[in-house]
Formats: sequence, C-alpha cells, structure tokens
Amino acid sequence: MPSLLLGIDIGTTGSKALLLEEDGAVRARATSEYPMHTPQPLWAEQEPQDWWSATVKSVQAVLSAGSNPSSIAAVGLTGQMHGLVLLDARGASLRRCIMWNDQRTARECADITREVTLPRLLRLTGNPVLPGFTAPKILWVRKNEPELYRRIRKILLPKDYVRFRLTGAYAGDVSDCSGTSLFDVGRRQWSRDMLEALGIPGSWLPDVFESSEVSGTLGPEAARLTGLPEGLPVVAGAGDQAAQAIGTGIVREGTVSATIGTSGVVFAASSSYRIEPEGRLHAFCHAVPGTWHLMGVMLSAGGSVRWYRDTLGREEIAQAASEGRDPYELLIQEAAAVPAGAEGLLFLPYLTGERTPYPNPHARGVMFGLTVRHTKPHLTRAVLEGVTYGLRDSLSLMRGLGIAPHQVRASGGGARSPVWRQIMADIFGTEITTVNSEEGAAYGAGLLAGVGAGLYRDAAQACTRTVRETESCTPGPNTLHYEKLYPRYRALYAALEREFEAMALTVAARTA
Repeated sequence: MPSLLLGIDIGTTGSKALLLEEDGAVRARATSEYPMHTPQPLWAEQEPQDWWSATVKSVQAVLSAGSNPSSIAAVGLTGQMHGLVLLDARGASLRRCIMWNDQRTARECADITREVTLPRLLRLTGNPVLPGFTAPKILWVRKNEPELYRRIRKILLPKDYVRFRLTGAYAGDVSDCSGTSLFDVGRRQWSRDMLEALGIPGSWLPDVFESSEVSGTLGPEAARLTGLPEGLPVVAGAGDQAAQAIGTGIVREGTVSATIGTSGVVFAASSSYRIEPEGRLHAFCHAVPGTWHLMGVMLSAGGSVRWYRDTLGREEIAQAASEGRDPYELLIQEAAAVPAGAEGLLFLPYLTGERTPYPNPHARGVMFGLTVRHTKPHLTRAVLEGVTYGLRDSLSLMRGLGIAPHQVRASGGGARSPVWRQIMADIFGTEITTVNSEEGAAYGAGLLAGVGAGLYRDAAQACTRTVRETESCTPGPNTLHYEKLYPRYRALYAALEREFEAMALTVAARTA
C-alpha cells in the first residue's frame, strides 16, 4: 500500500517539494527558486509559469533521491495567499500574478469599503479589505487593463494554478479562498453578496473544497513532466498559514502558535466562527473541516532583531565569524544577564509600520526610556521584549474573543533561543513549547494529503502520529513584572499615534 506523501509549497521565493513517510519522517526535500518582478515602486508580480517550472524541477529532485513514485499515496498543496492569477478561455495566463505583498490597490480598498461598508465586510468576509487581498486587485485590473479584463474566464490563487497544471481542475480550498475578500467565511462558500456588490462573475471562481478533500487527479502531461504516476490524488490543501498550523499541530481550540520570521504571526484554532469587532484579527476558515482560525500579524518581528543585529551588532557579527557561531546567539547571551524589563527601557517594533493591532503604515520604531545607565545588552533585551509585547497584542485580542490558550507553540528563528522562549512564556503568561517539525507549510500540506488518501482518520490523528513536542518552558518569576510593564508598552502607541502621522507628512513633504 502506498505510504509516502508529497507536500508542495508555492512560496514567495521558491517552490518546495517535501516527501514524507507515514510517521512524519522526511524522506527528501528540494526547493527551486524563481524571481520577483517589481515593475513600479510598491508593485510585486510573478510569472505563474515560473511556479510550474520550479514545481516540476523540485518534484523531479525529490524523486531522484531514490523513492519509488508508486509509493506516493497523494499530493497536498499549499502556498502564498491572496495572489491574483487570471486565465483566459483556454486556461492560459493573461498576465503576471499580482502578489500578496503588492501595494498598488489602496484606492480600490477604499472604494470597496465605502461601497460595502466595514460592518458589512466583517459580517460577510470576516475581515476588512486590505491591499494584499485578491478582490481589490481584480478591480484594479478592470480599471487599468480593460482589454485584458474582458478576456478573463477564470481566477485562481497561486497554489491553485499549480493544481490546474497538475490536474486540469479549477479548484481551491476554504482556507486560501478566505483571503480573497470574496468568500463568506462563516458559511465556507463564495459570497454572492460580495460578487454582486463588486460586479464580479461567479463563473470566474474555482470550485471550493475542504482542505483534506481530493480535488482532482494527476493528468498525463503532468505525470510525464514530473515523474509522478498518472491518476495520483491531489488533495485541496491550504493557504500557507493554515498549512503551517497543521504542521505544528494547531488543530484544536486552546493551542496557539507564534511564528517569528521576518514578520510575526500568532495563529489560534477556533471551534466556532468569531470576528474581532474592529477587524484587527484575520478570521479565516481553518484547514480542519468545521473549524476556523484567528490570526494576528506584526510586520517586524524577527525583522526588528535583524535590523538591530545589522545596525548595532557589528562586533558580534565579526566575533561570530571568527568563532564559527551565530551573532544572534552572542547578542542574546549578553541580554540574558540584563534584568527583565531592561531597567525601564521599552522598544516599539514598528520599523515597517504595523498591521495587528494597529493597521498603520506610518507607525515607527521607538526606543523609550534611555538613560546613561543603559548598555548594548539592555538595548538587545528591550528589542526582544518589545517584539514579544507586540505578539502579545494579538494574543490579547484572541483572549478577548474567548480563546483561552493553554499553550503557545513557538516556531521560526526566534524559537531557537531558550532565552527568548522564556521571555515569551513570561510575557504571554503561558507554557511555550517547540515541536519536532521545522519544515513549515509543506509539512502540513503533506499531512493533509495523508488525510485525503486515508492514511489518517483526520488532521488531529495525523498530528498525533507525526508532531511531537521537543522542549518546553513555563512562566517564571518575571511574569508579574511584565504584567506591570505591558500597559506602559501599550500606552506608548496611543501617545505617539498623531506624531507618527505628522512625521510621515513631514518626511513626504521633504522628499517631494
């Protein structure tokens, strides 16, 4: 009986193929990169054909590691969300994909919000409409590329274009479609009201499946190119954050993940459909049928620490290079000797603006409370604490909606540091754990493929059999001190919000 699983992740920088055994062990992995195009400032585009070529190359690479293709039970897909792929009547791509990080649609977002109203948007889609989402990009194309717009027959998200090339099916999944501003997240179906309000034909949209359902089978041309067997089931899969959550075992309410990459993501499974009243949290369908998830995103989590390392950590970078060590390790080791709270030093981590809980592109970083007593280790600890306070902002919003986390699973670069994990436990007031899986969304896609193929009963069983906790720490004596400092951190944004806006206008006038 086939017992291998193939997860494919169409990421922002490359297509990753991951071959898993039924017990979760990784048999082989491969990533093939592709470029990002920025034809104008704030624009971001990619060629769908590049995704397909890279996917073929990555799949061929994992198969060349010696695995028998006939041992693969199913394929699962995941990838970057929100991107706009436009196809004509023959299934040919009409233009480059407008990506999740493209910022050209601010005017369209304002138009949609004015037309539909924010309360109705939240009721219908669970989220405010943002420049990264799919619907405003469709309106931008209608306004700016009318000839091309008239040729549209299908709209797909990035991973679903690869599915189309694998199977010939126009299909998507509930979690990924939740980020389009066209999806009724509560009912887990396309929103007729949104389509009518925006004048978008429903026939353009793909069929929608639950994440562990089979959405099609591998066609003959895809089989010839990849080396996979024709007829192989291709499971619907999930958007990258939902798949990442499956890969770290976030399948039931009460367990939350905090992922610290360049950005920071706090992700909570929810057994019911909940909406944050002001839209400060994303509310999407989860990859587990009948469940949803809440998600907060801060823009400069690990990015703040990297900025700090590159700007003020030159000595540590040089020392690390000579000793064969990680400069982050040296910086954090020095910060460990500093008392919790960095002796009154607070850092606001808004180096590239912020999203949760303040959707403000003009927010800026602040180091507050500096005195002559403070040294570099104080600054380092303040940065780590400031990022963690920012993640707690999302956790606090979730708690306000009735999510009661008993554990936070940490992943990403920040989770590698025991010092930072303890800071997280103390500031969050919860147990912090790490897990054995470090393969990201592709791992979750592979597990979803296993559910679709019948190797696991459901996502919960898949995680029980493959995802294991590795390290754990609990809140310590510093927790009470951080409880007193957190309101001071929160008060700084409110005190400075007008100044952020004024400074942005001043800078814009100076550079105009």
